Amino acid sequence: MTNTFHLLATVAVAAVAGPVLAQQAASPSPQTAAQADEASSDLIIVTGTRGVARTIANSPVPIDVIGAPELERTGRFGAISALNLLVPSFNAPQRAGGGTATIIQTGGLRGLNPDQTLILVNGKRRHRTSLINAVSALYNGSVPVDLDMIPQSAIGRVEVLRDGAAAQYGSDAIAGVVNFILKDKEGGSVDFSAGQNYDRSDGETYILNANFATKLGDNGMLNLFGSARQQEISNRAQPIARTVRLYPLVSGQPDPREASIDRLVTTNFGNFPVRNFNLGYNLEYDFGDVEAYSFGTFGQRRSDLVFTYRTPRNSASLPQIYPNGFRPTLIIQEEDYEFAFGLRGNASGWDWDLSTVYGKNRARQRGVETLNPSLGPTSPTELYVGALRSTEWVSSLDVTRSFDAGEGKLQVSFGGQHRRETYAVLEGEPASYAAGNYTFVLDGVTVRPAPGGQAAAGFTPDDAGSITRNNLAAYVDVAWDPTSRTTISAAARFEHYDDASGDTLIGKVTGRQELTDWLSVRGAVSTGFRAPALAQQLYASTTGQFRTLNGQLNLLFIKTLPVESPAARALGSQPLQPETSTNLSAGFVLQPLDGLTITIDAYQIRVDDRITITSTLTGPAVTAILVGAGLSPDISAQYFTNAIDTRTRGVDVVATYRHGLFDVGTMNWNIGYNYNKTTITGIAPNPAQLASLGAGFALFDRRAQNNVTENLPRTKLLISNFTQIGDWSLNTRVNRFGGFSAFDNTVANDRSYGAKWIADLELNWQATEAFNIAVGANNLFNVYPDFDPIGFNPNLGAGFYATSGAFGFTGGYYYARVGVKF
Repeated sequence: MTNTFHLLATVAVAAVAGPVLAQQAASPSPQTAAQADEASSDLIIVTGTRGVARTIANSPVPIDVIGAPELERTGRFGAISALNLLVPSFNAPQRAGGGTATIIQTGGLRGLNPDQTLILVNGKRRHRTSLINAVSALYNGSVPVDLDMIPQSAIGRVEVLRDGAAAQYGSDAIAGVVNFILKDKEGGSVDFSAGQNYDRSDGETYILNANFATKLGDNGMLNLFGSARQQEISNRAQPIARTVRLYPLVSGQPDPREASIDRLVTTNFGNFPVRNFNLGYNLEYDFGDVEAYSFGTFGQRRSDLVFTYRTPRNSASLPQIYPNGFRPTLIIQEEDYEFAFGLRGNASGWDWDLSTVYGKNRARQRGVETLNPSLGPTSPTELYVGALRSTEWVSSLDVTRSFDAGEGKLQVSFGGQHRRETYAVLEGEPASYAAGNYTFVLDGVTVRPAPGGQAAAGFTPDDAGSITRNNLAAYVDVAWDPTSRTTISAAARFEHYDDASGDTLIGKVTGRQELTDWLSVRGAVSTGFRAPALAQQLYASTTGQFRTLNGQLNLLFIKTLPVESPAARALGSQPLQPETSTNLSAGFVLQPLDGLTITIDAYQIRVDDRITITSTLTGPAVTAILVGAGLSPDISAQYFTNAIDTRTRGVDVVATYRHGLFDVGTMNWNIGYNYNKTTITGIAPNPAQLASLGAGFALFDRRAQNNVTENLPRTKLLISNFTQIGDWSLNTRVNRFGGFSAFDNTVANDRSYGAKWIADLELNWQATEAFNIAVGANNLFNVYPDFDPIGFNPNLGAGFYATSGAFGFTGGYYYARVGVKF
């Protein structure tokens, strides 16, 4: 039964592709329905509707549409940074530290986690990354789709549905849906950009994008895409204070090298080096009765995570190997691909779409300029950490038909889907996790170095394993337009998982009423769910992170324990259950003038049994439990759990206005505002195992609660203008990111940060019909987050900027771009 649906889908695809004789003419491809002007409120959308041609203004739920030119004009690589600047309720903070969470390019919609937003490509579910947001202040524990793996040159437009849509699309669509529509037009282009940061002239970034489209006979089209990026390191650290001793004492006296050593040695506070390339294609061919289509992407990425400098007197800096200290680096090499194949046509008036999509992400990890100090001077300095692997195979059948119903139309859609997911943790080499017995004398004291590779603690044989899950789903979606001014729709979906996630039945009802020619009201009520990701059930790793405990800064080695492991169970873990949600939204659409559209939408999202990572569990009592489970006494622990219930309330305001400029040009305005507040309405009680350890142990402590409720700006305002006069265009954008707070378990360490205004600018010259040149600046006035005196660590020369402000902490960036279209 496991692969029955996939087998049937494959057989059906093969059978129908041959004798394409019996079906009626295929309906147009949904991704080709867009009009030329992507900013227009009359643009036909495909997300959130099935078979119904609706515009942005006529949608019963809020949808943003962002075209490829808008993405390009942000001067950023990939969709993630662009969406952060263009969608008011989308937040993608730049992060430093937190292990692999630093390199996952993702963001959250309406204040929720990234994996609570469903990512689609051409309307098909995109596979997740194998990496995980662990040991991270923001989005901790989430397992999202990595948007960096979609070629930027492939994106024709992005549709962002800002409302719960799990009843239509399935698990993960609690906050909404982001649908990437690939380019499908004839022609091609190549553009190259280069830039660097204002300060220290670092962070050099080089970006190449290319796409080419050609006809296949009279009935087909093939689009090819390629994107590549090289990004160098951005360092905003300060020299370690002169008062800090870096070397061990020599005969009881300071080492003479203290006066000459380079103290600007911390380099992990800023952007890390990244090199990646992505390829893709989009193929369609109309056989007359049936249309075949396929699209896919392939990418490789290397990310260098430079960890905290270990001083020469650190117990890990064995003088025989690193007499002047060292900066261990974790290199993550990813391979990511996804391929979709499908057929669509019409049978007896019913439009049908049969597809199968397979995606995979694999991340190999190795440490360089590192060592396992517990093995002594014979330790290797390069360690293979292991690998993570995630796959998803999704096969779907979607059927839809429109009926005349009185004076209006009735759209009936239904379908089924099978999804097979796998996740695997592959062990590293023994030296990466071994616990040796080497000791040595440091400043007159015998020390035993911590076991495992520095910044490269490998996956152990106990960590290694694999897990598989199957999911079957069926849905029905009905939309009724009794008149041209009224829309009522309803959807229901049933999902069955063959693991502990079990069965789920969810639904959604939406409505829209046009009160006048310029005023409409709309609203939606829905339930949703998110099944725990396989990675959240199996993932295990050890990451070093500095934490303040009892007023002292300590380097903790934090072990993320698999939920079902003996050590996690000894600390009170339980099998993960799905998150469930209830969404309410209501809003207005106003079109009082030609070219002016204003939407105002309020929302409330309740999420019960929300999956998070526990607080970091540390101390002698926890150590005793971990040692009893066969783990090292040098680690602290955490695990995934259904820890909290939350309520998120907010409002989105989006306005677009297009008008002429004194008969010499055009001007487009976009204004967006979001207010968002998340409240924790319930916290699971401490399990008996933690309660028995006494006071001071919390399943979800004050710091962890803050990361959900206060550690992102509560408000966000964006104002952008695009002015075009002849061959010249000017794009200006101002974003205001609101203030936020960072609470600690110790109240005296709480911090608050003020709002910041960030301005961007790009000037473009269309030199010829085919050739253009652009120059621009992001963060034009070189704005930084507020200085953090509590977080600043003179021992490291870092920690003095908040990383939750959503606009980064490397200051201004300027760039130039040249492009050719053909």
